[in-house]
Amino acid sequence: MKVLLLNGSPNPAGCTYTALSEAAQTLNENGVETEIVQLGKEPIRGCTACGGCANKNGCVFQDGMVNDFIKKMAQADGLIVGSPVYYASANGALECFLDRAFYAGGKLAFAHKPAAAVVSARRAGTTATLDELLKYFTISQMPVVSSTYWPMVHGNTPEEVRQDLEGLQTLRNLGRNMAWLLKCIEAGKAAGVFPPEAERGAGTNFIR
Repeated sequence: MKVLLLNGSPNPAGCTYTALSEAAQTLNENGVETEIVQLGKEPIRGCTACGGCANKNGCVFQDGMVNDFIKKMAQADGLIVGSPVYYASANGALECFLDRAFYAGGKLAFAHKPAAAVVSARRAGTTATLDELLKYFTISQMPVVSSTYWPMVHGNTPEEVRQDLEGLQTLRNLGRNMAWLLKCIEAGKAAGVFPPEAERGAGTNFIR
């Protein structure tokens, strides 16, 4: 079993990375392999809803490592997305990345895989950012993994994040819950219980 942790911060070892590392360590301790994927600082264009990915296994645009991430997710069993809070919402580059990745790879890479979001902030905007990120999962048939509090940490530096004892505890509990759910899914498959096939084809326009 393997979980990808997407660091949606441009800083490779900042507050968001520190939060994700806490969850990753707990997953490792519970027998789950992890890989932290860094979004980085390169510009990432947004999705244009061109539909070019409909019959392809990825986005038609090749920048921003979106297609590499889709391929990684196709082989992974779970996902944790981490973001800093910028202007009371997620990092804009991360939003562009997720728009394209989920639009192009939703059916191939994400469906029925447990997912969670983790956010870091100096002070506020955390719950709005969590709500924003969770929408990617709930439209893609991904079971959302919860914890004992909303998965967030507070701090302006990694050192300050490490002082947020409740935040780190919440992330460890998130890691345990993710590992437990992955093992339940694996046991279900061994017993012949597989994900359902979703109905497709219906589309209702509200303006006619």
